[in-house]
Amino acid sequence: MAIEPDQLDQSGRELAAMLKQLRKQAGLSGVRLAARCNMSQSKISRIEGNKSRPSLLDVEQLLRGLESSPAIAAEVMALARIAQTEWQGGRALRRKGIDKKQVQLAGLEASSSTFRYFLLSMVTGLLATPEYVSASLAQAPPEQQAKAVAMKLDRQRVLFDRSKHFTFILTEQAVRYPLIPPDELAIQIDRLASLTHQPNVRLGVIPRGVQFTSGALNTFTIYDEALATAELDLGAIAFRDSRDVHDLIRRFSQYEEHALFGEQAREQLAAWAAYCRR
Repeated sequence: MAIEPDQLDQSGRELAAMLKQLRKQAGLSGVRLAARCNMSQSKISRIEGNKSRPSLLDVEQLLRGLESSPAIAAEVMALARIAQTEWQGGRALRRKGIDKKQVQLAGLEASSSTFRYFLLSMVTGLLATPEYVSASLAQAPPEQQAKAVAMKLDRQRVLFDRSKHFTFILTEQAVRYPLIPPDELAIQIDRLASLTHQPNVRLGVIPRGVQFTSGALNTFTIYDEALATAELDLGAIAFRDSRDVHDLIRRFSQYEEHALFGEQAREQLAAWAAYCRR
């Protein structure tokens, strides 16, 4: 099923309205439905008012309490699954300011302890040199660039928090993407190699020519086991449904099997850096 960005934005409101309508059609008050579902009446009120995002388990409990038909339940659960997905459009993010996204990412990094990054086409800001960060923000409004660069570089401190654990998998395309001149790119690749020595950082590379069985690839990040984001050219999608998150964790594990780590990764990175210096 194709999901349009506008549909993602509206699905939460539609789900709240549908659950409220079903309760009224069943002739139940919020108090009676709460008792049937072993939920608080205030929680049901927040869900129906679209002030609280229900989990899929919450929705299943409500549908059982409402004694909904299988057809209605399937329709509501499909909408609930979409509501667990959030679209962040690039235009909207730019209107708010790039610094707002940096604050959001810093918050995720502060509240999470295990991170998995699959980088398909470019190096992520946490691993980037100042030159690479500046080049990656070249299309940003000039008045926002300096602040955004500083915030991106400041976020890199999280890599040295030993209570957090990072696994980065980069394709050869991501490592060698010519965003900056060859001599600067060689230094960027050297930085990747240096981070392989960081105790809480596991960095692997996948050389060109490795065949995958999972179909099309895309850049994604997994925070603990609670949230995953997939990046597109026009924006990003956030997944909160545990099934989606665990699907991406399984996919990430498959990519790990193809990646080079440790000394093998350093040897490959050194070869790519040497090529840039020719």
